[in-house]
Amino acid sequence: MRGRAVKLSDPRRLVGDLMRFSIKIPRVAVQRQMRLEPLVQARAGLDPKPSWTVLFLKGYALLAQEVPELRRAYVKLPTPHLYEYPMSVASITHERNYKGERAVLFSLVKGPEQQSIQRLGEILRDVRASPVLEVKEFRRALRLARAPAWIRRALMWVSLNLGRQRANYFGTFQLSVYSGLGAESLNPLTPLTTLLNYGTIDNDGSVCVRIHYDHRVMDGADVARALARFEEILNGAIADELKALGRSAGDPERQREPKR
Repeated sequence: MRGRAVKLSDPRRLVGDLMRFSIKIPRVAVQRQMRLEPLVQARAGLDPKPSWTVLFLKGYALLAQEVPELRRAYVKLPTPHLYEYPMSVASITHERNYKGERAVLFSLVKGPEQQSIQRLGEILRDVRASPVLEVKEFRRALRLARAPAWIRRALMWVSLNLGRQRANYFGTFQLSVYSGLGAESLNPLTPLTTLLNYGTIDNDGSVCVRIHYDHRVMDGADVARALARFEEILNGAIADELKALGRSAGDPERQREPKR
């Protein structure tokens, strides 16, 4: 059958290179059915409501503060070892239109555990609203995608295996979700130690949450315990921050305070 050849675009080459490295990682998934009713109720009291992406991002970063394995990476230079970072750097997946194509691109958020929910929302909104080439991580990735394959892959291999540089270019964990489209990914790939995703969230707060992890860095029991603690953080610290936002929004005195 005669068809037509379609040239690989810059975003498709970028995804192909990432999959080349991701497929070699011994990755395992652990999931937990969570009940997030306290978080759902706290979020319902806000207008506008913060995105679920922001809430899970902040909660997972707080979890990684407590669980150092979530801030570790398996690297090969100068010899194979685990490298632990002092803070998290989140890699967030975005679908953006680039040259008429729906492109998958990644932005970084350094230290999300240190940011407020409001500030994290502003950061992600800015990334989604800015022209593609005005986002530093997008621009850098697309420039790399135009290089010859051997250069791209050599640079990515070195960056992934130098502990000090890895987080600067790739982050410490990835957050990728399709729940807004009514779907969820069962077997996502990433070159990072963990990837967090979750399904659609029911009205009563029921949701399936997964951590896909590099088995060279941690074990399944560690991840299972981390998921249980993650549920506590979402219903505790994150819900409490949302309640505080609601009280602040409803306080006339605070509304009259000058912005600094």
